[in-house]
Amino acid sequence: MHCENQNRAGCPVMIYLANLAVWNVKLHNLHWNVVGGSFVQVHEYTEQVYDEVMDQFDAIGEAVRMRGKLAPVRLAEYLEMATLEEVDSVERQASEVVALLKADMEKMNTLAQEIRDGADKMGDYLLAAQFEGYLAWYAKQLWFLDAMSKR
Repeated sequence: MHCENQNRAGCPVMIYLANLAVWNVKLHNLHWNVVGGSFVQVHEYTEQVYDEVMDQFDAIGEAVRMRGKLAPVRLAEYLEMATLEEVDSVERQASEVVALLKADMEKMNTLAQEIRDGADKMGDYLLAAQFEGYLAWYAKQLWFLDAMSKR
């Protein structure tokens, strides 16, 4: 893990894990509260995304432990470290949900690139490969969201 000299709050992998925790809740919020003509498509899409996010959440927690570190587990820690922001529970049009998803997906993609590059420099090729897979997933999701955003 490429954050040996940093505390947990400054470690990109820990920030990524915190973002996944916050994003999971946010995605459920968007999933439950989307409205409008594309309700079914966006409702189903957000479910697919939060399923992937939970898979990544578990995998990253395990990756942290495999490297002899303790992952944060308290909601307060996640909120303190996360760079993704929560949103209030209100009905949102599908187009707004897609825009929120795209913004978060872009932030997570950028952070995943940073982690992949840092892991590669540190010779942690397993972590680099893990994040390479996440980057492929983000690329496809950003393509989907771009297409969903067009009128």
